[in-house]
Amino acid sequence: MSQTDENQLASMMVGREVTFKVDKNDAIYGDTVLKIEDLKAKDNRGLFALNGLDLEVRRGEILGIAGVDGNGQSELVEVITGLKKAESGSVMINGKEIVNTNPRNIMDSGISNIPEDRQKHGLVLDFTVSENMILQNYKKERFSKNGKLLDSNIKQFADELINKFDVRPQNNALKARALSGGNQQKVIIAREVTNDPDLLIATQPTRGLDVGAIEFVHKSLIEQRDKGKGVLLVSFELDEIMSVSDRIAVIYEGKIVGIVDAKDANENQLGLMMAGGGK
Repeated sequence: MSQTDENQLASMMVGREVTFKVDKNDAIYGDTVLKIEDLKAKDNRGLFALNGLDLEVRRGEILGIAGVDGNGQSELVEVITGLKKAESGSVMINGKEIVNTNPRNIMDSGISNIPEDRQKHGLVLDFTVSENMILQNYKKERFSKNGKLLDSNIKQFADELINKFDVRPQNNALKARALSGGNQQKVIIAREVTNDPDLLIATQPTRGLDVGAIEFVHKSLIEQRDKGKGVLLVSFELDEIMSVSDRIAVIYEGKIVGIVDAKDANENQLGLMMAGGGK
């Protein structure tokens, strides 16, 4: 123990040097891409999980949602992405109301989603890597004609993303369930960022991943931010929120109780807000 450290062990685990520090330039804030006002929604028990939540995400920033699990994070993402109906309130993407519309309409409005459960909501495990790469886009002219999928075009597209995002093994015919967790996550990220969203939602994007895959995910989120996209990051890992985010919104009992600049935040301050202590 006295002759090693975290960085050396990480390098040995993944076969290359790994950095735990997230390098990024200061955010260049743009227009508001996501605006939520007085949003209310119930959980699966019929109790209110969101209690008049207000939130804005701007282009060119990563807004992190910090909070103890069970304070409305999952319901917030489900309402934005169309998986749960809101009781009341507004969700606007680029000035267009999307609350309580269907997921297809929401995706077409400019939202991509890296879901909390990659196997349940991110992939069809018995589909091939190629098929998973086009889940939202199978109707596009490049991938289908007269109701038939164009296999050669789909495989070519998948190979492009497999190479670009370093999905291993490099086999587009492999079923998604055969991939490791990190490579499953790479397939999802490749698909979602290639959709060129205005807003990318990432919920628990590094859960269960090794240090090398975590580094890749963080770089991918920052790349989207640097392209002028808005990124909404939901994570229960406070270190991840503090290191990746530009601004941090703290959620408690279904409301945003405070927003701070990440560079000015500290664990004691955020911990007090997460426990309902106020800003």
